[in-house]
Amino acid sequence: MGGGWWITSLLNNPDINGQVWVVSWTVWVVLSICLHELAHGWTAIKLGDDTPRITGHMTWNPLVHMGPYSLLMFVFIGIAWGMMPVNPSKLHGRYADAIVSLAGPLMNLALATIALVGLMFWVPLCEGQLISSVTIADPLATNMKTFLHLGAMLNIVLMLFNLLPVPPLDGGRILMDVMPSYRRMMLSENGRWIGLGVLIIFFIFGGLIIFDWARISIEAITDIFWAIFFPNMDT
Repeated sequence: MGGGWWITSLLNNPDINGQVWVVSWTVWVVLSICLHELAHGWTAIKLGDDTPRITGHMTWNPLVHMGPYSLLMFVFIGIAWGMMPVNPSKLHGRYADAIVSLAGPLMNLALATIALVGLMFWVPLCEGQLISSVTIADPLATNMKTFLHLGAMLNIVLMLFNLLPVPPLDGGRILMDVMPSYRRMMLSENGRWIGLGVLIIFFIFGGLIIFDWARISIEAITDIFWAIFFPNMDT
């Protein structure tokens, strides 16, 4: 997001429309976190755990899912997290906890796919390549392109981050459910330190890499799609 306060950095960036980026990022962060947590909740309820409903977390209210500390973190640095209370002892079925944990990243994958498909067809529509009688001019054309691109990128990042194999992330919970030996290790004192170390290393060295990987992947997919199906596009 650049140096300084992330909102100011975006607004002062001459290469982008800072206002569109701030609004788009805010909408996607809140929407993606809420749907990620609701996916956990819907799956848990389906598998017999009514904890999400009893605790009042089956709501679209982001204040419930994100909480004050997460919202403050978002205001200051542009990232946030959510929480969905689940009681694994109430879940029915083998690997039920792993299934509930996997539901969140799968929701992010679905959101990324929706945004990416929308982007792949939005740009040709704007240029009259999809419907010859229809073109869409700026600022709407570029603003929506930015919105869809950020949505796809953010949700790819959220999916990959949450699949890191360390608790309390979803990837860690999945492995702990399917591998008892891994669960014993991660619940030990050394395991907790290992998990913390992995998260610290990721935030120091891996954060920008995963964002760059997501951006490059989106650009490669869209460029290939447009080259095959809309070879006359200017973009």
